[in-house]
Amino acid sequence: MTEIKSSADQVAVIGTGAVGGAVVRRLLAGGHDVVVWNRTASRSAGLVDAGAVPAGSVREAVSSAGLILLTLTDHTAVRQVLAELDGDLSGRTIVAMSTGTGDDARRAAQRVEALGASYLDAGIQASPETIGTAAASILYSGSRTAFERHQATLGLLSTTRFVGDAPEAAAIWDLALFGLWYDAQLGLLRALDTVREAGIDVGEFAGTAVEQLAHVVDGASATASEVARADYPAGPATLPEHLTVIRHLIGLRAGQGLGDGGLPAVAARIEALIAEGRDHEGLTATTALSA
Repeated sequence: MTEIKSSADQVAVIGTGAVGGAVVRRLLAGGHDVVVWNRTASRSAGLVDAGAVPAGSVREAVSSAGLILLTLTDHTAVRQVLAELDGDLSGRTIVAMSTGTGDDARRAAQRVEALGASYLDAGIQASPETIGTAAASILYSGSRTAFERHQATLGLLSTTRFVGDAPEAAAIWDLALFGLWYDAQLGLLRALDTVREAGIDVGEFAGTAVEQLAHVVDGASATASEVARADYPAGPATLPEHLTVIRHLIGLRAGQGLGDGGLPAVAARIEALIAEGRDHEGLTATTALSA
């Protein structure tokens, strides 16, 4: 086993799967000394051949570096790794680079901070093959000081964005973005399924779907401004007018394999707002905080 020397400038990567492997190779290409550890050591062999130094344990890897990246499958694996650590890890920064929930991030931060280290949570909006390119984007939250200290190194992996001091901010931002994709994609699939069932050519329909989705994209900034200001102008339609269309859609989607997209809950929300005398407002009013 190669003797590992401790260095604040060294980076440790825990977990050398697809993402972890891409991270290690990019860091090596950027001139960094990288220590690696994986539960199945043989999976790191190619990275060791490329210049990484293998650690015999999680503790050895973590104690060797100032920046520790946990490129693990999920937060269950993150918790297992953190449970193996003890002692004083002051001066080190541990970054959890796994998709998880806000609660996952908060628990990880508590554990890391109890060890004396700084914590960053990372939301990875990238695939392994895009790591190190302009197409990759990674969100960070937690210790702003730690982020600023390591920003140059983290910037080798992707475009970086610090999204908040709360440990959970990156996880929530990350999941909200994924949710937006799923909502849009599943909405498109429902529409295609509906028109196909009616004998309509889905290819021809797709052209009009692009136009409809563009209205949402083009209006995103204005919509965000309305939500931020808690100001809900009618725009193209008032709440009663939206409710009429939504009720028609509920009927149209009844029994569909992909469900109704949660429209009954939206209809109930609109009905409650109308009952409060807010029938002059627009659809963004459905995001209003309840009194």
